[in-house]
Amino acid sequence: MKALVVDDDRVLADIVSFTLRREGFQVVQAGDGEAALKRLAEEQPDIVILDVNLPKAVPALDGFTVCQRIREKSNIPVILLTVREDEDDIVYGFKVGADDYVLKPFSPRQLVARVQAVLRRVGASTEAHSKQAGSLSFDPDRREALVEGREPVSLTALESRLLEYLMLYPGHILTNQDLIDHIWGPGGGDRDMLRQLVRRLRMKIEPDPAQPSLIETVAGRGYGLRKTG
Repeated sequence: MKALVVDDDRVLADIVSFTLRREGFQVVQAGDGEAALKRLAEEQPDIVILDVNLPKAVPALDGFTVCQRIREKSNIPVILLTVREDEDDIVYGFKVGADDYVLKPFSPRQLVARVQAVLRRVGASTEAHSKQAGSLSFDPDRREALVEGREPVSLTALESRLLEYLMLYPGHILTNQDLIDHIWGPGGGDRDMLRQLVRRLRMKIEPDPAQPSLIETVAGRGYGLRKTG
């Protein structure tokens, strides 16, 4: 499940993105209306979290207009974020096609609940299901990893978050910074913490942690899950 977060407030956008990633979403961001429409076409997200008050540099593309443009081409769910609590603004938001309207300030838990409710209404599921990548499987509910032919192993919350993210992109290298932001949030971790976390995960899932065959390291770039048979 992928979400597009559109807000020129980078701090708030990072908080929203981190909250959604913790719930298992892939997240892409845009800082203005023009970038939002471009990312929408490129990324094909499942839901859009859209701020109403976007930068004045593109006055014709405030959140209401972006929502209207999206609705002209797609039925993708859109949740508007705004400080505007006037009834006319709320009514107008629904008129241009918003599926929900969340007033700032809001709690991350409230936003997640709104996102899940909107996705349920359109028939999409955000429930965690067992994930599979070759001979490796992962159960997010139980936080258990299983390599074919071996006993399942229990993972910590951080180990689970790392493995689940790697399993979204088997065969691809994820950058150190992308992994850090996903696991700890912006400014919440560093490369040494990531290296230690990868080491602990390898100790649990690799047949031979000294010569890892599942989690690949690319020096200076990051880590990736090798495709296995």
